Amino acid sequence: HRKDMNNRIFRRSCAACIALAFTVLTPLAQAADQAKVLRLSTSTAETSYDNAFASDESSQTITERINEPMLEYHYLARPAKLVPRTLEALPAISDNGATFLCKLQKGVFFADDTAFQGKPRELTAADYAYSLKRLLDPAVKSPWLFLVEGKIIGGDEARAAAAKTGKFDYDTPMPGLEVVDRYTLRIRLKAPDYNFAYLLAMPATGASAREAVERYGLDYGSSPVGTGAYQLLRSEYKRASKTVLVKNPNYRKRVWDWASDAAEDQAMVKAMRGKAVPSIDRIEVYPIEEGQASWLAFLSGQHDYLPILPASVSNVAKSEGKLKPEYAQQGIRLFPRMKPNVWYTMFNMNDPITGGYTREKIALRRAISLGYPLDEQIRVVFQGDGLAGKGIVPPGVVGHDDKRPRAHVYDPALAKALLDRFGYKDRDGDGYREMPDGSPLIIPYVARTSGIERQLAELWKKSMDAIGIRLAIETMKTPDMRKAARQGQGKMTREGWNADYPDAENFFQMLISATAQPGGENYARFQFKDMDERYEKIHAMPGSPARLQLINQMEDIVKFYAPWIAPWHDVQYYLEQPWVMGYKQHPIGHDAWEFMDIDTAKLPKR
Repeated sequence: HRKDMNNRIFRRSCAACIALAFTVLTPLAQAADQAKVLRLSTSTAETSYDNAFASDESSQTITERINEPMLEYHYLARPAKLVPRTLEALPAISDNGATFLCKLQKGVFFADDTAFQGKPRELTAADYAYSLKRLLDPAVKSPWLFLVEGKIIGGDEARAAAAKTGKFDYDTPMPGLEVVDRYTLRIRLKAPDYNFAYLLAMPATGASAREAVERYGLDYGSSPVGTGAYQLLRSEYKRASKTVLVKNPNYRKRVWDWASDAAEDQAMVKAMRGKAVPSIDRIEVYPIEEGQASWLAFLSGQHDYLPILPASVSNVAKSEGKLKPEYAQQGIRLFPRMKPNVWYTMFNMNDPITGGYTREKIALRRAISLGYPLDEQIRVVFQGDGLAGKGIVPPGVVGHDDKRPRAHVYDPALAKALLDRFGYKDRDGDGYREMPDGSPLIIPYVARTSGIERQLAELWKKSMDAIGIRLAIETMKTPDMRKAARQGQGKMTREGWNADYPDAENFFQMLISATAQPGGENYARFQFKDMDERYEKIHAMPGSPARLQLINQMEDIVKFYAPWIAPWHDVQYYLEQPWVMGYKQHPIGHDAWEFMDIDTAKLPKR
């Protein structure tokens, strides 16, 4: 009875979304050409398609299809394995991990663009040197500065000079980025970095042509030019509404040739081997924030796959980790999404109420953590699709220690006692506590605008009311929220991070002083010497028990000072239609649409 009632409630709630979903999808129903088209939704609008600036997963997925990094992840290998992309082979590493010699393939060309004045433009080593310098340029304000800052010989000096003169000198040779010849780049680091090769597979380090960047200036984010399998169709691009990619006619000849020993991959390998890369002619991406609307778009066959099954419809689509029969009978396929991730609630350490490193400020943040029912959040709001974290480093990432106890404890009685002890008391009898000095204790909490975020905000408000803390709920769209956070204006909110590469360093780099600068990804603005020192040590160490010990100490610092609280790992799923071929989601890399295909014989009439 309860199950039937839930279904009826869901159907009634869907009715409000159905008009919105099909209003968004009306143009799709008219598509009748023979070209292979892949359509999908994302939960957030793009930040930018300038790969040096794009910071969210959906934007990075698209920029990587356009601006290619030197390396990529083997499409089928698990665990993750780096392979050449535009290089002839993996970089030759010397000096104990401090020097990387990168030899490019010849005959890799950029898409045609007016910036090249009608001439073919070949990818060269200088393009990668230029693109890495862009991350250092203060004018670019790249959130990915931390990838290269303090690492490349001469990089910090060039950045400091640009800060003084107001202009980055791209022409003066940099010792750490030596263009040996047209196709060879030697990267020299200040110290060994055993993870640097992973950075060469990240979208932020993809190659941009200097002529194109200078031609479009501030508009480069909506006019990217690259060597990738796809290019942005500018005539149909509608900011935060619709993105269209089409095949790059200049893309090098390539065929699908991935191999795997895994039994579950053999059908894919047999069906895809030898196909042209890319096989799909056109990609259409639609930002749809509400989970029910994106589910309806997929369920109606208007979208070909759903990159993340929204938590709001999780119990509608599946039961006990399996797709419900009514959908399986339609040929829809459900898969676990094996992305190492962490979600948490963050504070701005510069905030006058919740920030700071004094005992009473630490006590306030820890009391808030003790008063929040994380398990209820996972069980009720996220339909059980989550795992309380032992720290911020997720399973499947080097540095995760499964022997650690869980980081979060729910104990509202202890939360109240802690607040009382440090002077956060209800002095006027209105049920809400004041600051130790008697001033009002009102904490802004920023929620995104989706339905699931509203549920989270309600749970936060209810749990904080129970311990006498007044929350002021604000709503903001994700891009706006993150833009404010990068400028140091972040507030208490829910945030998350998917691994860029499978090492704990990738998570802790968001909690070090180097990334707590304007434009940086340290939204909490946490700055602590002991954290910085340990980060520098693990950065230069290979995997070992000693390195794991340092990582555990860093976990302890986060737990004690509480810039992030209640860490948990989202257990996610993705779905695909029966006509989708060649799709396998990678645990680290972004969705590679160039390796997918559409079985047109199975397509419904749209």
